[in-house]
Parts: sequence; C-alpha cells; structure tokens
Amino acid sequence: MDLFECFRELAGLYLGFACGLSGVDKVNNNINVWLLVCCQALTMSIPAFLVFLGSIIGQQLAPDPGLATLPVGAFILGSALATLPVILAMRRWGRKRIFIVCAGISAGGGLLAIYSLIQQSFVIFVSAGVILGLGLAAGQQYRFAAMECVAPEDMPRAASRVLLGGIIAAFLGPEIAVRGEHLFEVAYVGSFMLLIGVTLMAMVTLLFFKAPTVQDNVVAGASRGLFEILAQPVIWVAVLSGLASFAVMSMVMTATPLHMHFENGHSLVATKWVIQSHIVAMFLPSFFVPWLIRRIGEVGLISLGAGAFLVAMVVIFSRYEFINYWLSLVMLGIGWNFLFVGGTTLLPLGYREAEKFKVQAFNDFTIFGVQAFSALMAGWLLARIGWQNILLIMIPVLGLLAVAIFYWRWSSRSALTNP
Repeated sequence: MDLFECFRELAGLYLGFACGLSGVDKVNNNINVWLLVCCQALTMSIPAFLVFLGSIIGQQLAPDPGLATLPVGAFILGSALATLPVILAMRRWGRKRIFIVCAGISAGGGLLAIYSLIQQSFVIFVSAGVILGLGLAAGQQYRFAAMECVAPEDMPRAASRVLLGGIIAAFLGPEIAVRGEHLFEVAYVGSFMLLIGVTLMAMVTLLFFKAPTVQDNVVAGASRGLFEILAQPVIWVAVLSGLASFAVMSMVMTATPLHMHFENGHSLVATKWVIQSHIVAMFLPSFFVPWLIRRIGEVGLISLGAGAFLVAMVVIFSRYEFINYWLSLVMLGIGWNFLFVGGTTLLPLGYREAEKFKVQAFNDFTIFGVQAFSALMAGWLLARIGWQNILLIMIPVLGLLAVAIFYWRWSSRSALTNP
C-alpha cells in the first residue's frame, strides 16, 4: 500500500465513523465526491481569477484598448477547443490521468503568464490565456466524475456537492489575484505564482482520487442524422437557451471590470467583490432549481432567466454606482443559471439514447464557441460602441429565444390537433 492509499484508508475510516456510513464502497465513493469538491474549488478558481484580472492586465499590455479582453476570450476559446479532445482522452486513458495532466497544463500556463508580465508582452499573455483554457477543459468534467462514483439515486446529490466548489472558487480566484498584486516588483507576478500553487494543490488532491471502474454500455437503437435531429424545435429552444446564457453573460461579465475599474474609477477591491458575487450567483441557485422546475417547468425557468437578464440590463444601463454593478451582476448570474439549466434539462427531449453524444457535442461546441466569441468581442465593442449598446444586445438575443419557444409551442399544439 503506497502513501496515498494509506491516507485514503484513514480518511475512509474517519468518514465512515463520522457520517455513520456502512460499506467500504460507499465510504470510498463519498471520499471521491468530496475530493472532487475540493478539486472543483481549486480548478474553477482559474476562470474566476482570469475573468477578474485578465482584462485589467490586457488593458495595460494591449496596443489597442479594444483588445483588452482578448486574453479572457483566448482563455475561453482554449477551453472550448479542448473540450472534445479531453473527453475522448478520458474515454481512452481514464478521468484521473487526464485531470492530473490538465492541472499540469494550467500550471504551465501560469508560468507563461509570469514570463509575459516580466517581458511586458501582450502576445505571450494571450498565449498564456489559451494554455490556461486548455488546462481548464477537464474541470468541466468533475461533476460527471462525481456522478459516476455513486448510485443512480445519489447522482443529483453528488452533482450538487460538486457545485459547492464553484462557490468557493468564486472567492478564491479573485482573492489570490488581489493578494498577489504587489508580492513582487512586477505587478501581478505574485498573483500568478499563487495561481500556480492552487493548480499544484489540485494535482496533489487528484492523486487521492480513485476512479471507479466504468463499463461502456452498448446502446441499442437507430441513430438519426444530425440534420434530422436539429429539425426538432425543442432542440433549438434548448440550444438557444444555453447560447443566450453564455453569450450575454460572457460579454457583460468580461466588459464589467474595464467599465467599472477604468472608466468609472471603482477600486480593484470593489470590482473583485462584484465579480465574486456574480460567480456565486451563477452557482447558488442550482440548489433550488429542481424545485422550481417541478413548479413551473423548463420553459417557466427559462422565462425567469430572461427576465433576470432584462433586470440586469435596466439596473446598470445609466447609473454606475457600486450597488448598481453589484445588483446587475448578481441578476446576470441568476439569469445565466436559469437559462443554462433550463436548456440543459430540455435537451434530452430531442434525442434518443444512441444520439446523446452527438447532440451533446453539437450543443457544447455551439455554446462554448459563442461564449469565446462574446468574450473576445467584449473589449472591442466596449471601446467602439459603448457600454449601453453592449447591454442592448441582450434584446435581440432574448427575442430570438422567445421566437424559438413560441414556434416550439405552436408546432407541438399543431401536432396534437393534426395527428
């Protein structure tokens, strides 16, 4: 028995005694879930860190203010491009190995960011953003790994536990960014040193993770072509809901540090608090969203999300006090959660079991691609068309989603009346 297995057994004995659990497998599975909660908190602090600090550093290094959000966009683009390769690699080599490799890639991205700050190179800093995004791609899979560790009836609870890590990350990422700003002569080098420390902690935590053996299921049934699947209105409601959530949220969230800190003179600490509150608001509603869906359904949840986005737009449209930023970004986070969860819940209504990987891949690639584009364009649009026009982009995006919902409802009623 090696050192890590010894620590696992000791932790298992403690957890079993403390929680009154019985059965070695159940104890080990609960250890796995809590390890993944820790990994989620550590790994997801990377986007919280970079969303908060990336555009601020970009503003200082970029040759054109319109390129200030390019590092954040590059980070999201790197994550989007790596998502499918990471999933395929996990199927071949297992989740644990790829989790550890991606944590190492993130540490490498942090080192490259430090080098870019020392050299004052915007191009290298953007490249570091891409590498950090590549490393983050595995972090999107922690919730699925946790669900694989437990019985089917415990999967929702396991996924909810992992979401706790996202709330911790909302505070951890921006906090280390601020704490490390003046640790070294070159500003923010210390911030990235602390970020590298966080990724190394995630790597060590993952060494204790013991992935369960998962048997590949042979799915029976015919698989339709992608175009035939996409002809269903419900698919477009689901995809557009996710697309709207990420497109609007990424653009406004990425532009906020620039507008708040540089254009309106709010302190870095105040800006940090707004971003932290926003990220908490993205994850916290997940604990009561299942109850909401049972009461008002997926379309009702999506409608609430769209309403939250509109409130966010009105609150920050013309008044730029701290409370306006805070309330607007909190509503933006809540709206993102409702739209994203609503779309995710609707998606399975449009595909068969044999088609799920195909449809999920299309959905995720579309959503994360749009998210990357929104983040890339945020700084340029802020410099060219201004803050208020960025907010007004919400209206046609949400209008397109409303049209898709109306068409789906209309086509469903027509199918019932004309079988």
